[in-house]
Amino acid sequence: MNFAQVLDDIQEGIIIVDQKAKIVVFNQIAAELMDVSVEQSIGQPVEDVVPNTRLPIILKTGREELNRKQKLKRTAIITNRKPLFDERGNIVGAYALFRDITQIKEMSRQLNHLRELIHLLESILYSTEDAISVVDEKGLGVYINPAYTRITGLTEKDVIGKPATVDITEGESIHMKVLKSQKPIKGKLLKVGPNGKRVIVDVAPLFIKGQLKGSVGVIHDTVEIKKLSNELEQAKQMIRNLEAKYTFEDIIGEHSSIKKAIERAKVAAKTPATVLLRGESGTGKELFAHAIHNVSNRKNNPFIRVNCAAFQESLLNSELFGYVEGAFTGAKKGGKKGFFEEANGGTIFLDEIGEISLNTQAKILRVLQEKEIIPVGGNRPIHVDVRIIAATNVDLEKAVEEKKFRKDLYYRLNVFPIYIPELKERKEDIPLLCKHLIRKYNQEYGRSVNNISQEAIKILMKYHWPGNVRELENAIGRAMINMKIGEKIIKPKHLPILEVNLNLLNEDRNSFSIDHQGKTLREFLEEMEKAYIQQLLRKNKGNKTKTAKDLNISIRSLYYKLEKHQLE
Repeated sequence: MNFAQVLDDIQEGIIIVDQKAKIVVFNQIAAELMDVSVEQSIGQPVEDVVPNTRLPIILKTGREELNRKQKLKRTAIITNRKPLFDERGNIVGAYALFRDITQIKEMSRQLNHLRELIHLLESILYSTEDAISVVDEKGLGVYINPAYTRITGLTEKDVIGKPATVDITEGESIHMKVLKSQKPIKGKLLKVGPNGKRVIVDVAPLFIKGQLKGSVGVIHDTVEIKKLSNELEQAKQMIRNLEAKYTFEDIIGEHSSIKKAIERAKVAAKTPATVLLRGESGTGKELFAHAIHNVSNRKNNPFIRVNCAAFQESLLNSELFGYVEGAFTGAKKGGKKGFFEEANGGTIFLDEIGEISLNTQAKILRVLQEKEIIPVGGNRPIHVDVRIIAATNVDLEKAVEEKKFRKDLYYRLNVFPIYIPELKERKEDIPLLCKHLIRKYNQEYGRSVNNISQEAIKILMKYHWPGNVRELENAIGRAMINMKIGEKIIKPKHLPILEVNLNLLNEDRNSFSIDHQGKTLREFLEEMEKAYIQQLLRKNKGNKTKTAKDLNISIRSLYYKLEKHQLE
């Protein structure tokens, strides 16, 4: 090996002296900086060749000197000086490594320029409306920009270091195809993120010095895609009663009470039995109905959802059972199919069934017993094969006692009851639910929120949640709306004010005082409900719409409770 050639190829000046401070090594870079020749320098005292040299001092002190500036005839250098020791620890020489300061300044200038370019690139990637994701040669995520989080609902924690398939809801990973083929792919339609966002994807391979180092993907949220998405949502709205959107995976919770409800629902799904979902408003009864249908043997057939409290009785009858031509003024020519007939072969979900009239109850009982309907204005029965899932937050047993609900229908519906717990019964699930809702609203609101602080979680855990999961959804949604662009963590200041309304309940202690002696739990709770509604009505000056909103119930449910408690 040519040692001299190696020394000359090094881009720093090198001088090595022996114990007598005579030069034994002097490379070409050193010669150029000192303006002398290598041949003339070897063997000479270093003080004669290098002005102001401190190598003799290093020989005496045995101490190194790092990053010292030294002036020469034509320039200045930055030098590192160190002693050389033998195996016994004796100083046998010293050496200096140095570089022209003008080179260092140029390198610093180039480095600063590179940093500016990187900052500019990061700013571009940060502000672009197109989502960008980068994976390495193994297909593991290494970078995403905020637009990616806004579009997909996935954060860095969900993606970085994870396989490229992690964001795919429907379709193949284009990153993996590009890494395999080493060729770009453009214009692929995919569904990404937890909510299945429809996007067009372009992916290209990344080569560095001819070697494949990964791939970069751009997800375009174009006007055409937005228009298509809007049209699709409108179509879903029109046929929302014909499909079940949710599965058991969409029911979030690890508490034993919700897991027990899920297990019972899975058992029910495997049978043709009528299911009655019991629980307060906002607990997720509709999610359970969707999920039961989606794992039943009717999953490929229609799923019809009907909110019984949303229709007047006359309209509800015509919607449920259909009508014949000429049945009433304004009836369509040729008549109209009802929900039961449209659900033939599938499932019908009757939400808030406790709110329907006795007349309509009798007709539903006929469907359960005879499996047939008679359209409004008709006289010929129509056979239907429909599985009924009903839901209510009404005390049906009390309604039966008060003859507001048919006993025979109650027993027909209550074949397989499933109780869905209130959120206050499973507060341990609040952190899980928050994480799920953040993903959901990231996509809906176009935000890039990463998490919720422990302080905010503590506040949520202390609240009693009368509106259940629906109220929690509202709270997280409002919190994310309250956040400024760029804020990543939901903090207590972002949360809406969660009032327990204790002050309201104590405004008039006399009117709210309830004697609990000799009362059953049901009777005591009924009186509590009555007194609370009275207080809210008084506070809202009799405004029933505002009172129903404060109670987080429908106006129809409020009228039912007013009648029940004789508060009219």
